[in-house]
Amino acid sequence: MGQILVRNLDDAVIARLKARARSENTSLEQTARDALAAAVAEPDREDLAVFAAEMRARTKQRMPDIDLVAAIRHDRDSDHGHEWP
Repeated sequence: MGQILVRNLDDAVIARLKARARSENTSLEQTARDALAAAVAEPDREDLAVFAAEMRARTKQRMPDIDLVAAIRHDRDSDHGHEWP
């Protein structure tokens, strides 16, 4: 396993990491490792774009062609059975 040294951390960041470590009953070092791992585990923009394209392709067949502008106008103009003062 590798090691890194991070210099010039803001004191507030260190304090928040220490507080998190105490609340999770773990070491500051483990908390920092977990935070770094979580930061790089999130998908990047390219991964999200690929996922969105896949979802659009999967749902395209099931979704009928809807005129969204007409649907919004219809919803806005209908009173949904309510009489407004």
